[in-house]
Formats: sequence, C-alpha cells, structure tokens
Amino acid sequence: MPLVVWRFSDGKAGHDNQTRGLAEALARLRTTETHTLNPLPPAAALRGWLLGRLPCWNDLPAPNLLLGAGHRTHLSLLTARRSRGGKVVVLMRPSLPLGLFDLCLIPEHDAPPSRPNVLITRGALNRLQPSATLDPQQGLFLIGGPSEHFGWDDAALRQSIMALVVADPAMQWTLTTSRRTPPSFLEGLSSMADMRLTVVPVAATGPDWLPSQLARAGQAWVTSDSVSMVYEALTAGATVGILDVPRKRASRISRGLDRLAADGWVTSFADWQERPYLHRPPGVFNEAERCARWIVERWRG
Repeated sequence: MPLVVWRFSDGKAGHDNQTRGLAEALARLRTTETHTLNPLPPAAALRGWLLGRLPCWNDLPAPNLLLGAGHRTHLSLLTARRSRGGKVVVLMRPSLPLGLFDLCLIPEHDAPPSRPNVLITRGALNRLQPSATLDPQQGLFLIGGPSEHFGWDDAALRQSIMALVVADPAMQWTLTTSRRTPPSFLEGLSSMADMRLTVVPVAATGPDWLPSQLARAGQAWVTSDSVSMVYEALTAGATVGILDVPRKRASRISRGLDRLAADGWVTSFADWQERPYLHRPPGVFNEAERCARWIVERWRG
C-alpha cells in the first residue's frame, strides 16, 4: 500500500519548498500518494477540531503522514489528524507547543530543545538533490538584499565579486539576484559584465532556473543574508563561499553560518582572501533525505 501524505501549503514559496522537498524525498524511498491541500481558515479548523470531523476532506484517502510548514498550517494539521488519523510532521519551529505534534523538524540555529519528537536539521529542507554533473569551471553568484538581520553595501559587494572573477581566468560565472536586491546594485554591476560574467536578474528567471544552475555549478558564492540558498547550494554538492554583507547584529542566521564555516562546510570571503581556496564539503548534505529516512525507518506503517 502506498504511503498516503497530506501536504498542507500556505502558498509561501519558502515553506512550500520545504514540504515538497520532504514529500519528494519520501517518494524516492517508498511508494507514496501525495495530496496537496490549502490550510483551513483558523475558525473552520478550530471548529473541525472540536467536532472531530471535517466533511471537506472525506473524499481523500486517510493519511499516514500530514506535513506542514508555517503558522497557517498548524491548526489544519492537528484537525486533520483528529478527524482522519495519521502522524503530524511540522517543519520549522511551530507557534503551538511542540508536544502537540508527532515530529518537529527544527533547524539547529533555532536552538530547539532535546525531545523525542524533535529532529534537529542543518538549515531548512529543500528540493535539491546532490548533483552528478557539477562543472568545476562553472561558478554561480547568488545575491540577496537588505533584511531584518543584514544591511547592504553595493560597492563592497561588487569589489568582492570582481576579485573572485579576476582570480581565475578559466572560470565562467553566472550572477543572479533576488527580489530584495537593490536596483542600484545591478546598475553599478553593468560595467563588470563580460564574457566570463553573465548577469541574469531574478525577473528573467523561472521556477526551474536556479535548480538547473545549481545542478552544474561546481562553485557557488552566496551573500550571507540568503541562508536558504546556502543550504540549497550545499545540497547540490557545490563548494560554497559566503559573500559578506554588513550584519546589523548577531542573530540565529549569522550563528548558523558561523557554525557551517567552523565545521568546514563553507568558506568566508575573508578566509578566501587570505588563502584563495574553498573548502570541499566534508560529506553529503541532504537533509530532506535524512529526515525522510528517519520517518520511514521509525514509522513503517
């Protein structure tokens, strides 16, 4: 019998990437039947939980697993379990007490407590897979933008990128931006673009563009504000460098990056300046598969 998975999606790309990554990893390990559902409005979810039934889901097979990421999915996950059964797996630290969920997949930078139902992850899960087609002469720059924890310095960042481009004439580089990247950064970058640096603004990319680039880029440099892209690049198997942007203050994001550097998974630009070398990943980085294996091995139902 297939493993029936109900995956709740709140429509946020980052959350969706995590639950899809786990659902796809489960499907690589055993036969699954995945149904993607929208979370219910809070009042409807609470009413369904109190009644113990939800007619709107009666046409679906009873779930073995219920997956969700993001606060909007939490009540629906618990209501679905109460009305139809299954085990609830929540990704990221939930807003409700941890004890309400069967399994909580929480990044280590969120300092989760040690509990039987908590599995600590290195960063957020994603859909990437280790690539067998990485080209050591292909490089990728992934540029973010100002955020709650990080400031921005156009000139310093462009200077770092130029230093990397001129350091190895054999490398071919592609640079892309994010929706947070200030327009001024690209305006000042136009003079740098040449035969070895191709600039592809985020507006010119589709949903499959970044995964296809990461599948072949042997080297990836990511701005320190874009932590999810750091973990995606590591999952693909690239050697990963961190382009520094100003830190507003110490945060769980910066502490997570510092831990990756200390463990040899990434190289800071400052370290590269002292010795132009990127650490090779010390192992395979595939958190979605590791979590999926944990689930399959313990919940074989």
